Amino acid sequence: MEEEKKLESEEAPIFHGDVLEAVLSRVPLIDLLPACQVSKAWESAVVSCLRHLNPIKPWLIVHTQTTRHPYATTMHAYDPRSDLWVEIEQPPIKHVSVLRSSHSTLLYMQSPFKFAFSFDPLHLMWHLADAPIAWRTDPIVALVGQHIVVAGGACDFGDDPLPMETYDLRTGTWETYKSMPSILKDSAASTSLSIAVDEQRMYVTEKTSGVTHSFDPSTKTWHGPYNLRPGTNVFSSVIGFVNDRMVVVGLIGDAENVKGVKLWEVSKGTETVELREMGEMPKELVEKLKGKSPRLPFIAMTSMGNLAYLHSPSEPGELILCEVTDGAKCMWGSVRNVVVNEVNRMQTLAFTCSNVGLGDICRRR
Repeated sequence: MEEEKKLESEEAPIFHGDVLEAVLSRVPLIDLLPACQVSKAWESAVVSCLRHLNPIKPWLIVHTQTTRHPYATTMHAYDPRSDLWVEIEQPPIKHVSVLRSSHSTLLYMQSPFKFAFSFDPLHLMWHLADAPIAWRTDPIVALVGQHIVVAGGACDFGDDPLPMETYDLRTGTWETYKSMPSILKDSAASTSLSIAVDEQRMYVTEKTSGVTHSFDPSTKTWHGPYNLRPGTNVFSSVIGFVNDRMVVVGLIGDAENVKGVKLWEVSKGTETVELREMGEMPKELVEKLKGKSPRLPFIAMTSMGNLAYLHSPSEPGELILCEVTDGAKCMWGSVRNVVVNEVNRMQTLAFTCSNVGLGDICRRR
């Protein structure tokens, strides 16, 4: 009996210490949860490898929604740490309207009667509220702190064509007050504006001019304008946050002849705003970004942490990655969007980005 146990122990591979961490560093994040349940030593090794050898990176999540009843939704996530696409099972979502996303972290659906939104990392929890007081199409929508901000869109609201409303998550009520700045009046639709948020403010940039304003829901005040157009050769730009700093991604040339794509960091002083160039997308990736379309009038950016994902809304089959490393250097790459194919090319797509950890994966199960 003792000899049998000895043979079993000799045949069974024993991993521990640095060897175990090295092995686990090659395991996709989605498969590390079972490893944590083997023993306390394995759990410690998982935590150590995620901290030192192969850290977690923000996931890009692509949501699809069919255009016919029952308007089914699916969710696929790209994990850059593992260079792996994962299909994520989710509870059925009650259809309200077309699925949309905003500023990388918010999913929402709005109708004349209901407003639904989700902002947890894997968007497994949805919140349902009454619709805003004023109905409008294609508004800008943002989540800032404890407030949902809805503004602009196509609607006449008395003498004010740009109604603004906020929804307080704590009280569950809508409030209407001062509209958007008049300089953004002609670009009130979300397709003409780029939105970014931090913990205190929503930032709104007109894509063509680069004119930018910020809104603070807690004080109900607008600030600006700020000029975030990097130069006259930039014909379209979007904003976002990378490493907790605002960045501008601009298209150079014109829609029929995009000559380049650059990334700038926004540095706000007491009176002025300065832009510092961080990097330029390699030419071969610019061609991938353009795809087969003869025009590239604007791009979309989804960002979280030190990663920014860029794509063409009309050609979303190729995703461009920009990872900002220490020293603000840009590392570029691309990945094929596995969601885009001939079967679902007519479906609605929405993009979000999340810091997904083992706890989020555990709750998913």
